[in-house]
This record gives sequence, structure tokens and C-alpha cells, in this order.
Amino acid sequence: MTPDNGILRRARMELAYFSGAFRLREHEAGGAGVILRFARVRPARRGRFQPLKSQEITPAFLDRTLRALKRWKYDIVGIDEACRRAVTLPERRRFACLSFDGATKDFVTYGYPVLAKHRVPLTLYLPTAFPDGVGTAWWLVLEDIIARENRISLMIDGRERHFVVTSLSDKYELFDFLSGWLRKLSPSDLSYAVNDLGRRYSADAAQLSRGASLDWQDLAKLAADPNVTFGSATVNYSVLSSLRDADAQREMAMGKAVAESALGRPIKHFAFPFGDRDAFRRPHVVMAEEAGFASAVSTISGVVEAQGRTNLHALPRIAWDGRVRSLRMMRVLLSGVMFAPVRPTRHARDEGAI
Repeated sequence: MTPDNGILRRARMELAYFSGAFRLREHEAGGAGVILRFARVRPARRGRFQPLKSQEITPAFLDRTLRALKRWKYDIVGIDEACRRAVTLPERRRFACLSFDGATKDFVTYGYPVLAKHRVPLTLYLPTAFPDGVGTAWWLVLEDIIARENRISLMIDGRERHFVVTSLSDKYELFDFLSGWLRKLSPSDLSYAVNDLGRRYSADAAQLSRGASLDWQDLAKLAADPNVTFGSATVNYSVLSSLRDADAQREMAMGKAVAESALGRPIKHFAFPFGDRDAFRRPHVVMAEEAGFASAVSTISGVVEAQGRTNLHALPRIAWDGRVRSLRMMRVLLSGVMFAPVRPTRHARDEGAI
């Protein structure tokens, strides 16, 4: 939920819940089921400046979510089964598929034990440069620097820019501005900008990134669990819309190949890095199909329809906002009543695929 519409949206969701409207419309709006998207799972942190808090949930909330899904009579399924249900006739019970992005170190410490206790299937999408120890989590670098500094200078579009960030609101505003700018840069320009910031403000991008990422040893332990499915999220977690087509294709193909080689299993599923409407375009949906992936997930909100009405290579996910702890709100979102109907598409090449 974004700050500008969060209050109104929450009010609408509360109304849908307490009026019972979500139950009345769930049959027509809920589709075959939903794919839930989470990122970091770790205990709540202290600190006023937490620009990435929306992408974090606590182990306790994950446990509450799993208990609630079972209580609400959802079938908790893996991504293969979610794809199967997306192309078959509707079943009596809707499904919920659990997916996790980022492959962060705390997943194996805090997230996986909860999931293993409940014995539920999950999908973990890997950007393979990170377990290799060479990926750059520039968002962590940005968070670290803005948290520590009150004045920040850097080169933007060939011009030195200066920012005074003495208040908490200044820091959040600058994080949003700079993260939006960095996402649009080519890989070489992004690397230069992050290294420039690191040198100026003594931030070790490599150490921050390695410390936050799963390694291949961690992933080998997870691979021993048949409930864990691995998917690819490219090599470097680059915004595909910022790449040339040939580079985007290479990121997809290499991410798949590296993960298959390291894990010794086929990688059939893909996640568009960041996954919102600005992060990828229709040609990238086609590329995912041509690369041999059985599915590709976005972070565009929505439900998965049955009978092939949802494109398997542009699957919607409900990206849960970790700042919201209300299971009532989750119940309304899962019902599908908050989402506009998606125009049916069967293949990546169809018009309206995204």
C-alpha cells in the first residue's frame, strides 16, 4: 500500500470485510487461487529509518499466515501445481502458492524453519550472482548510507547533486528518489553510481551484499527438502527494462543455467526482477517463454484464473506489505475483490499479456 492511497484502500478493505462483501464476491472474483510474494523473513528491528520494511515479515507473522490459510480452507500448493490449476477447470477449493524473492540469508534462519514446521511447499527465486558472492544489493547500500548521513552528494546524470537529509521524512524521500533513479540505470552506470556512493561514504557494497545473501551451501540444505522448488530471477537481479534485449535474454538464460548446474535439477520457473509494470515489458514475457520457463511471475497484483485465462508467463502475485499485520486485510486481498478483472490471455505473444 503506498502512502498516498493507503488510508483509502484500507478503509475500502475494512468495509469489504465487515460488510461481508468479500465473501459474496469471492466465487466470481477469486479465480483459481493466488500466489503470495514475500521477501525477507526476520525478527522486527528497532530503528526509525526502515525504508525496506514493507518487504519484511516476522517469523511470527509467517506462522500466523500459514495457520490462517489452513483455517480458511486454502490448498497450499507449489508453483507446479499452481500452473496446473491455472489451465484446468476450477476446483472446489482455491489454492495459495507461497513464493519468496531475494534469497536472503535470514530466510534459512527464520523463514524456512516455520515453513518446514508446517510442511508446506514453497518456491524460492534465485538471482544467482548473490549466492556466488558477486551480486550487489544496491538497495542495502542506499539504506545504510542514508541512515548514517545527514548530507549526501553524488553524480546524477553528469551533474553533482547535494541533498540535506536531517529529518526522517527527508531520508525516506531521498531513498525513494534515489532507488527509482538507480533502477533505471544500465548495469555499468549502476555499478559506477553504487561504487561512487560507497567510496564517498565508506559503505562496503560487497560485504553488505554477501552478508545478506544465501550461499550455495545454504541452498544445498534447502534442496534436500522436496517441498522446496527453486526458480530463477536472472543473474544480477537487473531491471529488465533497463537492459538491451540481448542482455536481458542473456540474464535469463545464464541465471537458469547457473542454478541448474549448481543445484543439479531443472529450473522451470522465473521471476521478473522487482516485477512491477515498469520493471519488464511484453518482449520480456516472450523471452521467458522462449528461454524454456514453464512460468514467470511478476509483482503485479491479482489472482490466477483457471482454464488458461491467465498468462503463465506473466502471473500476478500478491506482494504482501510487511507493515500491515492484519489478517483481515489479507483475507480480503486473497478474495480478489480488490483487483480489477484481468483481460484473458493464453500465451506470452498475445496482446494484453501484461
